[in-house]
Amino acid sequence: MLEAPIISTHTRVHEIAEPYWDEAYDVIVIGAGFAGLTAAIEASNSGASVVVLEKMRAPGGNSIISDGGIAAAGTPMQQRLGIEDSPQLMYADMLRAGLGINHPDLVWEVAFRSAEVFQWSVDYLGVQYLDRLDQFGGHSVARCFTAVEVSGATIIRRQMEKLRDLGVEIRLQTSLQGFVRDTDGRVTGVRVQEDFEPSHPEVEGDRLLQARMAVVLATGGFGGDVRFRSVQDPRLTADIDTTNKTSATAEALIEALRINAMPVHLSHIQLGPWSSPDEKGFGVGPRFADYVVFQYGMAVNPDTGRRFVNELADRKTLADAILAVGKPCIGIADAHAVAQSGWNIERGLEKKVVREFDELSQLASHYGIPADALQVTLERFNRCIEEQADPDYAKPVIAEAAPLSHPPYYAMRLWPKVHFTMGGIQIDVRGRVIDLNGKTIAGLYAAGEVTGGVHGACRLGSCAITECLVFGRIAGRNAAAEPA
Repeated sequence: MLEAPIISTHTRVHEIAEPYWDEAYDVIVIGAGFAGLTAAIEASNSGASVVVLEKMRAPGGNSIISDGGIAAAGTPMQQRLGIEDSPQLMYADMLRAGLGINHPDLVWEVAFRSAEVFQWSVDYLGVQYLDRLDQFGGHSVARCFTAVEVSGATIIRRQMEKLRDLGVEIRLQTSLQGFVRDTDGRVTGVRVQEDFEPSHPEVEGDRLLQARMAVVLATGGFGGDVRFRSVQDPRLTADIDTTNKTSATAEALIEALRINAMPVHLSHIQLGPWSSPDEKGFGVGPRFADYVVFQYGMAVNPDTGRRFVNELADRKTLADAILAVGKPCIGIADAHAVAQSGWNIERGLEKKVVREFDELSQLASHYGIPADALQVTLERFNRCIEEQADPDYAKPVIAEAAPLSHPPYYAMRLWPKVHFTMGGIQIDVRGRVIDLNGKTIAGLYAAGEVTGGVHGACRLGSCAITECLVFGRIAGRNAAAEPA
């Protein structure tokens, strides 16, 4: 006879339930994004019976709409290209961007295992990446790989195929309603609502699923949850758009907090500085801004025609600088920059998020920028490129960069959108969830954006997928090692 479990309810009352379960598995994974699917793969390969629960009608979450970029330090491609990199350098970059409030042990785990997990995605999952490396803002060197099709869906598809081969069930429209614990406080299962519809969350039909070994929470961030995010940062009301899916909400995080999981950095919410107010959601503009403008071009204040920031700074620095201007700023590149970047910007042009101009004066007129001031700014920027030094904003000059003197010119309006939540629940290096007393919550692991501490005040681009795969593997393996 199983011991009567304790159920965490929305009224925060702990009820003693009848000692029965509707179903039982060794490991239950909540969430079907990068972290959750990775955890399920590792738990299954460790010999556990596994089920993945996903509240939406399809797997993938925010992971599937990402650009599929993964940062890895000390890879064979870097060595082949003569790029000197190491886990220590990546670790230092992440701490610097995070303003030093990152949890160092978690950061080291991500940096140290970054090359290994990248290679795992290639060799084991079969993910294909573009034959290129990029240096995004805040990174000291080029270490960012991009999946083919420039989409997280490329990785998700390979994970789904692997789980099908392993015989792991992914149960859709199944929403976490609470954790079930025994009288010692150990998480022994979950209460879920099946046939879940976000528009009708009141539908009844709760079931109790037993986790004989452990539960892995991998439900992502809360960037799409206006109510929750605006409590953490009152500036982030519904007036601020987000790159997230509307399903990126906080209810699973809240359930973890109900059982005393330690919250970490909840108010540190990242805004994507490469977004455009001329399209909703993530859109197509970020590819032009992040891969072309920030690396090879410049951003200017439309009122003054002058630069105002290091375009290759980290996301927080860039977003804060744009917000300080108080209106959308203008990112500018030329034909050579587009060609050198290797990215196709046709979709941006078709949607008129990116604009093309034969002359710089036309660009200035279209955006209401003082033409003479913009010309002076361009000339000074071009001298910086030629002299391989930027005394004004210390922007690193990428080796392939050239002066912006090859019309046509291309431009885009820049205005930040809510993109990533650095905060979540605390975990240790084994992926175990930590409670308010600094002790582990037995039977509960977590990975990915639902956790906090890795990125501190600001996440570097392409480090999220690295984190999800690293801690997904760790959490899955260790969950499957728990005694049944």
